[in-house]
Amino acid sequence: MDPMRRSLMSRATVGTLPVLTAVAVLAAAPACSSADPSEGASEDSAQAGEEAAGPPAASIATVLSDEIEVRSEPGDGEVVHTLASPNDFGADRTFLVQQAQDEWLEVLLPVRPNGSTGWIEADDVELTVTEFRVEIDMSEFSFAVTEGGEELLSGPIGIGTSENPTPPGEYYFTELLRPSDPDGDYGAYAFGLSGHSETLETFAGGPGQLAVHGTNDESGLGGEVSHGCIRVSDDDISWMAERLPIGTPVEISE
Repeated sequence: MDPMRRSLMSRATVGTLPVLTAVAVLAAAPACSSADPSEGASEDSAQAGEEAAGPPAASIATVLSDEIEVRSEPGDGEVVHTLASPNDFGADRTFLVQQAQDEWLEVLLPVRPNGSTGWIEADDVELTVTEFRVEIDMSEFSFAVTEGGEELLSGPIGIGTSENPTPPGEYYFTELLRPSDPDGDYGAYAFGLSGHSETLETFAGGPGQLAVHGTNDESGLGGEVSHGCIRVSDDDISWMAERLPIGTPVEISE
């Protein structure tokens, strides 16, 4: 049952958070810097060292106050969004940083259309980093979790149907949720994604937000079974819930 539904709020196990209960996650993994190639090393050796180091760590911005203004440009750009923190699920508002320019950060936004970015002031957020990354290959019906380029976990997935396909693109985890019924449609855990369905403006009272979540029917893994969300086994989503911080980048490819 995807995208994430707000109609489950009466079944939350703790508090009054909509849909599901927010749960604590581990802190972002610390940055891991690699030494520069030694002086006089060959160009090939330097390139090999860069490849061994893996992709750069991702920067995660967590909002410090109860709201944040997002501008179209750094400095005096138009305010295009004012976003509350915590978000609608009770999780601290986070963004995935795309680039820094002086005291401003360009961040990926959890709004429509998918892939939207905006600028926020660096002083309004706390920055952490993670080398974790989730790569989802819809053509292979598979995912992989990497850390610094090293694969830690992989497994099968279920994706959206042709009527409600999973949109490819770059996203990040916006919250970690625990369903009130671990044997229900969402399995043991659900990570909210910064993206939304491109065919459903709303779904079961919610905004059509996408998620990576567990499932009570693993026979659907390896096929087109959802309204756009990514389904993984309960063992895999539980592994992720114990390790991956909010803000972890998620790349969905066709």
